[in-house]
Amino acid sequence: SAPRCHLNKQLLGVRVLKGEPAELSCTVSKEDVTGTWFKDGLKLTSMDGVVFEKEGLVHKLIINKVEDIHAGKYRFEGGDIKTEASIFVEDPPQVDKVLLKNLTSVPTVAKAGQKVQIKIPFEGRLPIRAMWLKDRMELADDTRIRVDNTETFTMLSISSSERKDCGDYKVRLKNDSGVLEINLKLLVLDKPQPPAGPIKIVESSVNDITIQWKPPKDDGGKPLQRYIIERQQIGKNDWVTLGETPRTCTTFTTNKVEQDMSYYFRVRAVNAEGTSDALESEEVKVVGKASPGAPDAPEVVSTSKDSITISWKVPRKTGSSRIVGYIVQKRKKGTMTWLPVNNAPVTDKKQKITNLKTGLQYEFRVAAVNDAGIGDASGPSQPAFARDPIKTPGPVQDLKVSSSDSSSVTLTWKTPETKDGSDVKGYEVEVRPSTSLNWTKCASLPIEVTTYTVKGLQAKQTYFLRVRALNDSGPGEATELEACMESAAPVVSPRFLIDGTVKSFLLIKAGNTIRVNIPFEASPDPAVTWLKDGLHLPNQATVTTKDGTTQLLIKAAEFTDSGTYTVELQNALGKRETFSFQVQVTDIPESPGPIRLEENVPNTVTVTWEPSASEMWESNLYYTVLKRESEKGVWRVVGDLIYNNKFTFTELIPGRDYYFRVVAKNSLGASGPSETVKPWRIQKPKVESKVKPQQYRGVNQNLPPRILVPLKPHVVTTGSECHMSCAVAGHPSPKITWYKDSRDLANDPAYLCTNDFGVCSLVILGVTEHDEGEYMVEATNALGRAFSKAFLTIKGNN
Repeated sequence: SAPRCHLNKQLLGVRVLKGEPAELSCTVSKEDVTGTWFKDGLKLTSMDGVVFEKEGLVHKLIINKVEDIHAGKYRFEGGDIKTEASIFVEDPPQVDKVLLKNLTSVPTVAKAGQKVQIKIPFEGRLPIRAMWLKDRMELADDTRIRVDNTETFTMLSISSSERKDCGDYKVRLKNDSGVLEINLKLLVLDKPQPPAGPIKIVESSVNDITIQWKPPKDDGGKPLQRYIIERQQIGKNDWVTLGETPRTCTTFTTNKVEQDMSYYFRVRAVNAEGTSDALESEEVKVVGKASPGAPDAPEVVSTSKDSITISWKVPRKTGSSRIVGYIVQKRKKGTMTWLPVNNAPVTDKKQKITNLKTGLQYEFRVAAVNDAGIGDASGPSQPAFARDPIKTPGPVQDLKVSSSDSSSVTLTWKTPETKDGSDVKGYEVEVRPSTSLNWTKCASLPIEVTTYTVKGLQAKQTYFLRVRALNDSGPGEATELEACMESAAPVVSPRFLIDGTVKSFLLIKAGNTIRVNIPFEASPDPAVTWLKDGLHLPNQATVTTKDGTTQLLIKAAEFTDSGTYTVELQNALGKRETFSFQVQVTDIPESPGPIRLEENVPNTVTVTWEPSASEMWESNLYYTVLKRESEKGVWRVVGDLIYNNKFTFTELIPGRDYYFRVVAKNSLGASGPSETVKPWRIQKPKVESKVKPQQYRGVNQNLPPRILVPLKPHVVTTGSECHMSCAVAGHPSPKITWYKDSRDLANDPAYLCTNDFGVCSLVILGVTEHDEGEYMVEATNALGRAFSKAFLTIKGNN
């Protein structure tokens, strides 16, 4: 006999977006096979948009544009072969591409007080849930803001916009096929807020007053143009405009004041939208004759066993008239009382204070005098002992270079050799190049340790360095050495050493530590800058750069730490290199809200629940629905990857108790469950049986078995419940036997078989991939046999 035809390549199921093309194909072993296509058990002859093709051994079913009607189970039969596959039509929310680009690339701009309406039409499989969020919080209706949702559009309305409405908005459209998120900006323009106060009087004299303020905290969304300054004299009603300053200047000096008069000053900010409310000062009195300001603290010039000589400088503020002299005061260190040195003002800016007690420490201060009186006193001088001058320190010992490179040298030394080294108060380090005779101090204050690093030197140059010890008498004898700098290291342009340990996307659980190490190479060391979303890092972020690695550390991640982080390297030559990575801070979802159960369609239950609060910050959140059939039964998944808050369970068996639970899931895990408290039950219909007296009939009523309603093919997901049934007649009542792939299921506990007055049912409680196959129900009695077959297809949760 001729060899049988067999499959070289079977049909494979596909998931396809609505409106896109789809193709099913299989390959047979013989070209003369004429195939037939079926959909959901019915033979396909013609269908709009569906084309059947045969190319050699390949048979194809092509759908040019997939619609909802094309979803289903397809079967190809030809000769001795048969293969099946399903087409699943996905129809996620969609928005017109031109509108989407306009919304996301150009901010929506409104003036304060104007009405704002943002309408977004959408398409997709209903129901579509629309949600508006601002700053990760869902917008709720109030007296100004309203969100309208229909089956074809969502719209945000703000009756009277305010500056606080500015910001980033997110529109989330979700159905059972997926999620679409739209990010858009709203900018509300207004006049500026008042300048930030208080108004300070930074200078006041007989002839003029200088005031100062701070820029407004909010410029109204438009750049500031200028400030307007006005004054009002106490006792009068009119405000007089004094002048204007540019936006960069926040001080103003006016001479339109009179001596001994009091005024109020006010400042307004101006932008293109208008003039702000005014920032007003406290009462300001114009001074009459002004006394001098405080001089700087006097300096000790010399000491002896019973006298100390001091000097001072003229105060910066001399008052309203010239200085005629100075009052000098003294006190013992550690006391609070100042005693006059001179009763009459001295005109010189230097004085020798005598009659001091030998060995005691003294402090001095000075106050200037003019026609208005004695001014404020200076700060105290440095404490000085009344004693004969001590010797300056000797030279430091063992001065040497401990390390150096192309731009710095580190010196170390030992204290001078003295009987009592305690008089050394510090050290002074100076440097000069070999081409100059001028010494430059390396530090403005005395160095307290016996090591110092001189930086900023030129490569391949020779320098002279010297160190001197300091005490109360001044610097001691210098110790010098010569140092020749190394050649500069070769210039290496900054670049990142990115390997497998540096990831471009980080998923961080809220509360955990964000620690990112970015290795790089560059010579000389570059300037390292970190940014988040183009701005400076938040306060909780710390950056450490050392030995060719820069590290970002955030000890406890928050949702606001999500974003794009950029590290930038730049050397002195202007060479720049950047590297960016994404951080997403998330958490295990919170539990869904309470569950409601409704019988919207007979013999089904619709499970609805309040959304998890995590939907506001988690875009990839979905739900799983589980059920069990008694209080101590095993929970089984009946619905997964659910992106809305509703699920209908159809495989109910009357008379059983059902419990349901819902959990929220994301990439980190699952939330705690939300469960029903009371069981759900569909009452089993009561069948009244009436006993009728048997009547004599002359005709034999016995009938062979026959199938009234055949089995139907089923497609179910793993973990769910499958319910197959048919109707059988015959007399006497037929014996019912179920088979799977020719195997008798009568003694298999995984299958529940029932026969209620000719309605024969087979229930598989928790479907697995091993349950896929051909099922047959057989009815037999003494007069004959009847059967019906159907195929069960198992679809994975993914």
